[in-house]
Amino acid sequence: MLSAFLSAFRTPDLRKKILFTVGIVAIYRLGATVPSPGVSYGNVQKCLEAIEGSTGVLNLLDLFSGGALLQLSIFALGIMPYITASIILQLLTVVIPRLEQLRKEGQAGQAKITQYTRYLTLGLGVLQASAFVALARSGQLFNNQCNEEIIPTGTGIPDWLTLSILVMTMTAGTGMVMWLGELITDRGVGNGMSVLIFTSIAARLPSEGWRIKESQGWAKFFLVIALVLVVITAVTFIEQAQRRIPVQYAKRMIGRRMYGGTSTYIPLKVNQAGVIPVIFGSSLLYLPQLALQFFDQTDPGKTQAWIQNNLVDPTSPIYIVVYFLLIIFFTYFYVSITFNPTEVADNMKKYGGFVPGIRPGKPTADYLDFILSRITLPGALYLATISILPNFFFIWLDRQQYLNFPFGGTAVLIMVGVALETSKQIESQLMQRNYEGFLR
Repeated sequence: MLSAFLSAFRTPDLRKKILFTVGIVAIYRLGATVPSPGVSYGNVQKCLEAIEGSTGVLNLLDLFSGGALLQLSIFALGIMPYITASIILQLLTVVIPRLEQLRKEGQAGQAKITQYTRYLTLGLGVLQASAFVALARSGQLFNNQCNEEIIPTGTGIPDWLTLSILVMTMTAGTGMVMWLGELITDRGVGNGMSVLIFTSIAARLPSEGWRIKESQGWAKFFLVIALVLVVITAVTFIEQAQRRIPVQYAKRMIGRRMYGGTSTYIPLKVNQAGVIPVIFGSSLLYLPQLALQFFDQTDPGKTQAWIQNNLVDPTSPIYIVVYFLLIIFFTYFYVSITFNPTEVADNMKKYGGFVPGIRPGKPTADYLDFILSRITLPGALYLATISILPNFFFIWLDRQQYLNFPFGGTAVLIMVGVALETSKQIESQLMQRNYEGFLR
């Protein structure tokens, strides 16, 4: 990988793409630190010190924004509205015939779906910005642990105008983040949205690592680093694992030319669902904690206490088991709606393709479904196991402030996936520009 990056810097056009990507990332991180108008930056810093890094229900969103969410910066929403919009459109494609038809139309249809995703992103940005501003005014953004006034009142400007400008600023920041991601995709290296998420998570690593050293000492710090390296190695190995189903195409005469007769394969990854089941499972487990916000916190009942101890506390055995089972369920659910064996078998039959030893049509679809179900189980167990590792870190470190722990689960899956994808793209572009070096 390092040799590929060194070779890329020696290639002028690739060097320009890499430097362009670095410049966009720098702009993104700058926007993540610039406070929105109407927000008291000093009071925000006092509140961050008061909660000692524990953000409760917002920990995953704050991790994906690189810490910009709690500071209410202009890029506070980060890339999450776009991710949510993309997932919604992908799920709606299965149930809305018009969207499914657009998906089958190729590049033109995909451009239309991308446009719908942009509009939905801005709509979700308005809703999320309004919600976070309301949480900031009520004090729930910091778990009611800070009495500082985040959005000062009585400044001579009407409150409705201050709040409207704040919501519009954060929504505009979401639109700009989306534009920056598309710029990286078009003119830089890697998938722009993935690179921005990678940047947000990586920005938290130094501060969170130093916090472990300060509170637990050098011994646990180096042990955590060693465990993280083991996890990254395992994730890298499994993320690249795939089951290759051989496909043979029959020879066909079209006019005076003969087509087909080639052999290829269908790569079915062990982790076919990616990181989406983890996000779904995490989001569903946030609902009990959100529900607790509507009850009286000064006099909690038995039901509230049970929810707090078993469905909110990440060190609870019930929490860990429920999280594990949710990820397995959503893995099967997401794979079932994103990979259609019948559609793949029909496309193969249309172009004269077949799996050796399997009849085209329904037998091929049944065979693909059988293989997919076999490899989905280890993929689901892998995702669930990696995702609950941070919970055991919570127990081991015995500190609630590590709810933003960036060294396991979703963070590692995203970072390793983006790094592999970007390095493969660089290597493929190098291969196109330097055939001679690969043929020696």
